[in-house]
Amino acid sequence: MATTPDRMSAINGNPGASVPGKPAPSRVSRDGSRATKAPRSRAGAVWVGVCIAALLLVALIIFMLQNTQLVLVSFLGMQGSVPLAVALLIAGVGVGIIALVIGTVRIAQLRRRLHRAD
Repeated sequence: MATTPDRMSAINGNPGASVPGKPAPSRVSRDGSRATKAPRSRAGAVWVGVCIAALLLVALIIFMLQNTQLVLVSFLGMQGSVPLAVALLIAGVGVGIIALVIGTVRIAQLRRRLHRAD
C-alpha cells in the first residue's frame, strides 16, 4: 500500500502539516503562545448567557435573604407590609414588563413599516 505525502506527514508525527487545498489546522501549544482561538458559536454564547444568569440568580437569592425586614408599601390607595426584597423584586419585574411591552410595540411598528415599503 502506497502512502500519499499527506498521510506520510501524519505517520511521521507531523499531523499539523498543511495539506494542499485545505485550510491550515489551528495549532494548540502547551504554553498558549501560538494557540489560535476556536470560532465562536451559538451554543457557546448560550452557555455564557446561562452562566451569567445563574450567577445573577445566586446574587438575587443572597439579596433577598439579607433584606427580609418588613416595609410599608402604598400603591393606588392600598397599603401593606411586605419584605423589602419582595417589594423591590416586584418593582423590578414591573419595569421589565413595561420595557417588554414598549419594545414589542416598537418592533411591530417597524415590521409594519417594512411590509408597507415592499
